[in-house]
Amino acid sequence: MKSGFLPLLVLMLAAGCRPNDPPPAEPPDAIPSEAIEEATSLFGEPLVRPSFPPERQAQLEADLEQARARFEQDPDDLESIIWLGRRLAYLWRYQEALAIYSQGLDRHPDAPKLYRHRGHRYITVRAFDAAVADLERAARRIAGTDDEVEPDGQPNAAGIPTSTLHTNIWYHLGLAYYLQGAFDKALEAYRQCLAAATNDDMRVATLDWLYMTLRRLGRHDEAAAAIASVHAEMTLLENTAYLRRLLMYKGELPPDSLLSVAAGDAAALTLATQGYGVGNFYLVNGDSERAVAIFRQVTSDTYWPAFGYLAAEADLKRMAENR
Repeated sequence: MKSGFLPLLVLMLAAGCRPNDPPPAEPPDAIPSEAIEEATSLFGEPLVRPSFPPERQAQLEADLEQARARFEQDPDDLESIIWLGRRLAYLWRYQEALAIYSQGLDRHPDAPKLYRHRGHRYITVRAFDAAVADLERAARRIAGTDDEVEPDGQPNAAGIPTSTLHTNIWYHLGLAYYLQGAFDKALEAYRQCLAAATNDDMRVATLDWLYMTLRRLGRHDEAAAAIASVHAEMTLLENTAYLRRLLMYKGELPPDSLLSVAAGDAAALTLATQGYGVGNFYLVNGDSERAVAIFRQVTSDTYWPAFGYLAAEADLKRMAENR
C-alpha cells in the first residue's frame, strides 16, 4: 500500500457513512490473483472485486445463500428481489446485483425501491447518468406517498435503522448529481432529503453534502447558515464522522484532527468519510494543491466503492479536464 501523509486507514475506504448499503466495515484482505472486474474507473482503469478475510467471507456467503433461497421460493416477491441484490452487493458482486434489480423491474416496473437500489449501484460502478435516471424515476414515484423505514443489512450497534426510502432516494440522487458536477440539482435533492429526515443521523449526513454543494456553488454565506445549528451534542447512532466534518467546517475542529482516530474496523470507515471531507475543505478554501494530494491518496488503494473514493475520483477527473 502506498505511503503518504494520510494515515493508512484513510486508504481502507468503505462506501461512506450511512445512509447507504456499505461494503463490510472489515476491509478486504487483498485483490485475488484472478480478480473479477466489476467496473471501470473514471480514468479508464479496471475496478476489481477483492477477497475478504475467511470468516467474513463465509458469513457474507451464508447471508447470500439465505437471500437466494428466499428469492427462489418466490422470484416475484419484491423484498426477496431487493435482498438478493443487496446481499450480492455486500460481496462487491455489483454486476450481478444490477442484473437482479433489472429483472425485478421487469416484474415491478413502478417499484421505487428497485429504482432506488439499482440507482445506488449504478453510482458504485460509475454509471452516473443511469443512476440519475433511476433515482429521478424513484423520486417521481414516491411523490405524495408515505415514507417508510429501510431495514439495515448491516445494522448499527443499537440495531435501529436511521434512514428511510424517501431519504435514501433523495440522498443518493443528490450524490449522483454531485458526482456529475451538477451542483444546482444536487442542492435541490439534498434539500428534499433534509426535509424528509427525522433524526440527527440523517440530518448531519445530509447537511454535510448540502454544505459542500453550496460551497461548490460559491454560496458561502448560505453554507455557513445551513450548518449554524449543528453542535457537538447531537444525538447520533452512527454518523459521527459526518458530525466531525461539520464541526470542522464551523472551525470547531482542526482539519488534521479528523485524520487521527482510534484503530479498529470502524476506523477505516470513519477516516474514509472524514478524509474526503478534509480534502474538499482544502479545495473550497483555495488550497487545491493539498486537496489534490489528499484526493490522490484516497484513490490510490483498492476500496473503490467508497463514496469518499468516488467523490475524490470525480473531483480529480474534473480538475484534470479543466486545466
